[in-house]
Amino acid sequence: MRAWIAAILIGLTGPAWAEGEPAGAFDYYVMSLSWSPNWCALEGDAKGSPQCDRGRGFGWVLHGLWPQNERGWPSYCRTGARDPSRAQTAEMADIMGTSGLAWYQWKKHGRCAGLSATDYFATARAAYGSVTRPEVLRQLKDPITLPASVIEEAWLRDNPDLHADMLTVTCKAGRIQEVRICLTKDLEPRECGVDVSRDCRMRDAGFEPIR
Repeated sequence: MRAWIAAILIGLTGPAWAEGEPAGAFDYYVMSLSWSPNWCALEGDAKGSPQCDRGRGFGWVLHGLWPQNERGWPSYCRTGARDPSRAQTAEMADIMGTSGLAWYQWKKHGRCAGLSATDYFATARAAYGSVTRPEVLRQLKDPITLPASVIEEAWLRDNPDLHADMLTVTCKAGRIQEVRICLTKDLEPRECGVDVSRDCRMRDAGFEPIR
């Protein structure tokens, strides 16, 4: 009886992720877009990241394109694909902020896509280009606070193909952190799974202007 109960509990509360799974075994993608000025204020400035240099003009940068399952997600997958060259990761810095982030995202998530590094980065770039990043947010001149729901509304207004159950807004340390958009393997918008649909409920989230 105890073993039966334990099996049920494991099924209900099992790990949210798995490591070392075979590449290509996933259900859909989550595209994570980070608001660069907030990341810089929280972490990037302290790290001396070139992403945060004045005049770079980064707004929503591609944090990653993550293979996702209906429940849980794979990471650090087994793959025979060759790792990207420094030139390949450097080419992603225009939308990811730094080549270091591109390398890390390949290592943790890209290997799970079952693609070559070239095709994974091309897919990530296509995903990034498939959405309209709200221009109104780039026009802010001073730091503000706002409900996290306002960020979601701005994305939905500028992307008619998206619906509320296809994206989520996250917060960190009192600030807007990311917008995460769920996409099919063909990069079409789709409903997010239960592991992704966790909207920030803050009504006074910090939002920094572009530098």
